[in-house]
Amino acid sequence: MARAQAALVVAAAGGSNSVEVARERAFEAFVAEHRDRAVRIAWRLLGGDQAAAEDVAQEAFVRAHRALGGFRGDARLATWFHRILLNEVARYQRWRWVRQRFAGEMPADPPELDAARPGDPGLRARVARALEKLPRGQREAFVLVHLEGLTIQESALATGRALGTLKSHLHRALRALRAELADLDPRQEARRT
Repeated sequence: MARAQAALVVAAAGGSNSVEVARERAFEAFVAEHRDRAVRIAWRLLGGDQAAAEDVAQEAFVRAHRALGGFRGDARLATWFHRILLNEVARYQRWRWVRQRFAGEMPADPPELDAARPGDPGLRARVARALEKLPRGQREAFVLVHLEGLTIQESALATGRALGTLKSHLHRALRALRAELADLDPRQEARRT
């Protein structure tokens, strides 16, 4: 991981053909390592739309590749990329809203069955709906920290928000999700009996 980042930083600064080849290989390795996580983050932020998540992740990698020359190495490459991914998710959501607003509601494709995801599909859908109700900043903070395991510091860098702001978003997201999904708490059932 660190080797790929170092290779990309060195390659971004240079301009020779061999450096360009090294840059391409390092970027390919980065994409291979982070593709699944990028799709997963987009999927969670887009409310479970698999096709949109794959499109958004692909576009984020394309934008990252184009902007690679501007990567200074101040942050981890993955953190820099997550910021691009979050911007791409926001861009997709804005355009989806415009399309729905001016072209009428588009028919939804039937959901794909994914046998690799164990658990109750109804529960997953309910949690996804609860996440969708959160404001963008709260949803991003929750997904990055609690679902993707990024540190609060990494999440703040990825979203471009101050550390205190991200903590506030995270606290509000947790409070809102607890309220929305309170009936799922087994302690509530024990109190009723």
